[in-house]
Amino acid sequence: MDTRPNTTIVYKVTGMSCGHCEKAISEEVGALAGVTSVTASAKDGLVTVDAATALDEESVRAAIDEAGYELVGQA
Repeated sequence: MDTRPNTTIVYKVTGMSCGHCEKAISEEVGALAGVTSVTASAKDGLVTVDAATALDEESVRAAIDEAGYELVGQA
């Protein structure tokens, strides 16, 4: 599912347990074209992504998978 440009999407992610997890996800998702900021919260199991352009959820899923975690879906 594509997101609208200039929007914030919150994703539920499993497997995060510490600051290192948050950093790994932030770096991978932050490298996607159009992403302007990423905030990962291991405590809440949420990743907030701000994007200036439309994002494909599968691209976000692949980035989170590359970091070693699992995207459950939008929160």
